[in-house]
Amino acid sequence: MDAAATVVQQHLIDPEICIRCNTCEATCPIGAITHDGRNYVVDADKCNACMACVPPCPTGAIDNWRLVPRGRTYSVTEQLGWDELPPPLPEAELASLGAEAAAQTEAVLARAAQPSVASAALQPEPAALSGATLGATVPPWSAAHPYVNLYGPRAARKSVRATCVGNLRVTEVGSDYDTHHIVLDFGAMPFPVLEGQSIGIIPPGTDAQGRPHHPRQYSVASPRNGERAGHNNLSLTVKRVLTDHQGNPVRGVASNYLCDLKVGDEVEVIGPFGSSFLMPNHPRSHIVMICTGTGSAPMRAMTEWRRRLRASGKFEGGRLLLFFGARTPQELPYFGPLQKLPRDFIEVHFAFSRVPGQPRQYVQDAMRAQAATLAELLRDPDAYFYVCGLRAMEEGVLLALRDIALGAGLDWEALTCQLRDEGRLHLETY
Repeated sequence: MDAAATVVQQHLIDPEICIRCNTCEATCPIGAITHDGRNYVVDADKCNACMACVPPCPTGAIDNWRLVPRGRTYSVTEQLGWDELPPPLPEAELASLGAEAAAQTEAVLARAAQPSVASAALQPEPAALSGATLGATVPPWSAAHPYVNLYGPRAARKSVRATCVGNLRVTEVGSDYDTHHIVLDFGAMPFPVLEGQSIGIIPPGTDAQGRPHHPRQYSVASPRNGERAGHNNLSLTVKRVLTDHQGNPVRGVASNYLCDLKVGDEVEVIGPFGSSFLMPNHPRSHIVMICTGTGSAPMRAMTEWRRRLRASGKFEGGRLLLFFGARTPQELPYFGPLQKLPRDFIEVHFAFSRVPGQPRQYVQDAMRAQAATLAELLRDPDAYFYVCGLRAMEEGVLLALRDIALGAGLDWEALTCQLRDEGRLHLETY
């Protein structure tokens, strides 16, 4: 009997902790992770334990394992129906499989203690144009210390309640995109956040199976000292979801709930999440922000923090560049306020893909038009790049960065390793 076929350490995702942010599926290089409307799961027949999905997970839900007999691994269908992880199999049950299974169990556990070895052997080539291989999982060296998982299923408090103190539409009325700027106040409850972090919102009610809704993740759109400076509040940028990615009618549970909030309504919140998509804080640092739609939320937070520092005289130097894409100006959140920011404070480059009578332009096109500037920043060890928006934008942005680097005579493969290892290239796509 082949001992290697007896016992496996199956990779599982904890549905109680998972906030359905799609990071794991987006970073898995072999397509072993999938999801339905409720759970994210790992296909045991595809997973090779490369560990690429583990570091980017903001909650740790992805880092769960169970020793099971090879012929009894949990199927994708089983996992999709879970509300919590199954308990580990009793040691006596594993021992009953025989001496070969016991030996294999020890071997599996030994390999698990050295994930970096498996990761190095099974990761795809570093040059692949994918956020799974190019995106940093460490923050900039000068980033402030983030607090994470203060509230959630495994924390001392499972959630905290915040009060809606503002709900403003930030796209033109009549456009297809109904996007809202929502302000939540936490009163006396501690909820510290940094620019680039996110929170989980738990919609009230139950799903079609009568089970409580799982939390949905939203990036924080306000700086660390509050949407209103000196107050214990934060803001979110939320687009009302009425169609899926294929254009089929669908009513997003959390997005519609949030967009319909009235001042005074209470919201159940968990988090905060995120320990790497954080802005640098040293004065000479430059920030390049590339986003579409509600991917502008963390970029607004970073921009506003820099603006407040500059207004107080506490920040000198450091360039800000924003590449912001939408179908039309009417569908671009914060279009008006962005127009009012001083040009010597931030360089804004818009890209609109559906303006009648004009050629389609995407953020990667706007980047290529600024190739000389971006090449200079790619060379600069104090320049940091942030990408946030729909996953469809990721490849185009990375291709543009590669072409700009190669056009400037830079070694792309060496550069991408440097950007990743030094926490200078961050991708958050969904």
